[in-house]
Amino acid sequence: MGPSEKDLKRVVVGQLAESVRQISGLPECNSICKKMYGDLIRRVRLLSPLFEELREEEEEEEELEIDVLQGLELLRIALDSAVELLRSVSRGSKLYQASQLEKIVLEFHHMTEDIEAALSKLPIDKFGISDEVREQTELVHTQFKRAKERVNSADAELDKDLAISEEEKDPDPAILKRLSEKLHLRTINDLKKESLAIHELVISSDGDPGDVFGKMSSILKKLKDFVQSENPEVETSQGERSTTIKHRSPVIPDDFRCPISLELMRDPVIVSTGQTYERSCIQKWLDAGHKTCPKTQQSLLHTALTPNYVLKSLIALWCENNGVELPRKQGSCRNRKSGSSISDCDRSAIDALLVKLVSGSPEQKRSAAGELRLLAKRNSDNRICIAEAGAIPFLVELLSSDDTRTQEHAVTALLNLSINDSNKRTIVDLRAIPAIVEVLKNGSMEARENAAATLFSLSVIDENKVAIGAAGAIPALISLLCEGTPRGKKDAATAIFNLSIYQGNKARAVRAGIVAPLMRFLKDAGGGMVDEALAILAILATHHEGKMGIRQAEPMTVLLEFIRTGSPRNRENAAAVLWSLCSTDMEQLKLAREHGAEEALKEVSENGTDRAKRKAGSILELFQRFDEPSSNL
Repeated sequence: MGPSEKDLKRVVVGQLAESVRQISGLPECNSICKKMYGDLIRRVRLLSPLFEELREEEEEEEELEIDVLQGLELLRIALDSAVELLRSVSRGSKLYQASQLEKIVLEFHHMTEDIEAALSKLPIDKFGISDEVREQTELVHTQFKRAKERVNSADAELDKDLAISEEEKDPDPAILKRLSEKLHLRTINDLKKESLAIHELVISSDGDPGDVFGKMSSILKKLKDFVQSENPEVETSQGERSTTIKHRSPVIPDDFRCPISLELMRDPVIVSTGQTYERSCIQKWLDAGHKTCPKTQQSLLHTALTPNYVLKSLIALWCENNGVELPRKQGSCRNRKSGSSISDCDRSAIDALLVKLVSGSPEQKRSAAGELRLLAKRNSDNRICIAEAGAIPFLVELLSSDDTRTQEHAVTALLNLSINDSNKRTIVDLRAIPAIVEVLKNGSMEARENAAATLFSLSVIDENKVAIGAAGAIPALISLLCEGTPRGKKDAATAIFNLSIYQGNKARAVRAGIVAPLMRFLKDAGGGMVDEALAILAILATHHEGKMGIRQAEPMTVLLEFIRTGSPRNRENAAAVLWSLCSTDMEQLKLAREHGAEEALKEVSENGTDRAKRKAGSILELFQRFDEPSSNL
């Protein structure tokens, strides 16, 4: 392959991987397009392993056929368009999307058709990728084919409600309530964001978006009146606060003002550049996709927001001295219930724990980390609240604590918080992976086990698999696999399996000595690790170093025993390992026959799982070819 073609393929694969990364990182959508948006993201995200393996493959590839490059380029164009469509929905006006729903449905349908067409042109058989990734890519293609046959129907009730709300001066509150719920415009904050989105729409259309703008503005005003009538205390408290401040008219110190809103800060938080902002203002800035500090224009190293308790105390003192009422900040978590306990996300209690976490004694830090650990375990609202309160950076710091129990609490709290996908990104953005790996290497057994579980949780996001492997996690996981309690061994095995989906980590695992303990597990059926060992071996066997390491362990006897008598899943994985060994090594094929593999494989080809049948059938075909006089095996 000429250098220019090779470079072009490298660029295209890199662009495809970047498009998938951007799509995977898009926020959750709460507009009327939520299902279409989520389905497209979910399907595209499943293509990530394909591009990771293509990056690995290109170093060994010798020549490139034109249809390979054409197929990749078609898919690149389709995914670039998908990024733009999904971003426009994520950031766009919900009312506009509702009014143009039929058009947007068609856009998603055309996008599905384009991606399906590109996948159908992709010559998968010419890629040197693993069987697992090949099967996953084919599954994704099938999903797009099915989706292409379905067209989402328009929402007749929504169209009717929009028309009535726009035409009637005082629409039925039941209609406004339906619109408010369906469009997720339930709070004043939601409506403020919608107003900004509509103004962005005006700007992007050069100030002339057409009649639809007037209609949206009219409906937005009626929704705002409805929401305020449903929650009169919101406007009352704002009015009282305004009156109090205006009556006194003290000069607010500049340091107490948010650089964005220029208003008195009530919940000041620090960003990575060291600047302080009102939490709601900087959060809106970040939610809009900005990656820089508004005041300094420096790039943000991460998006974690750290409470500025010192400044908050000074502001409270200034308000008290100047007669300015500073209302208690309301928790921003969802589904708050009157009379709820701390388990239902009591923000003031969480803030109190954070004060101990930041400036308390060692005993208070240990206690606070332990309470946050339990809160994060209880429910999803707590996980969101704890993260929004800014606890994650301080928990990451406590990973390096000399106190064993504090370290255990910190890593387990991060494990529980990482169940939330947004929290996963925050933890990684704070560069916590090396610290978690250090706990995995040197912590107590409980801390090591929970560190392994945390790494598994973080590795669900594909790009994190690379970072975790590069941080040296795999040798430490193998140590835990050998030394841990039964639960610890399971945690380590699960993490190793998930990390090994990324091609580069397969080689790391083999070089770190993973094969020997896996073989020991296979020979000790009572140890409870057979399922995990076979699953890991099956995925390692798709890499050339994995095949070599497994072959050196002389696994033929034990593999065939599982093919004959194992559970359906274990027979499948054992057959997959055997296929990987025999497909490129005539000596292994001869050895399998000498051990009586044919009879067992014939039985699996008739009664095994679909994947087991395919693997067994492929090995039996190799036997037939081996028997032919002109065999080229």
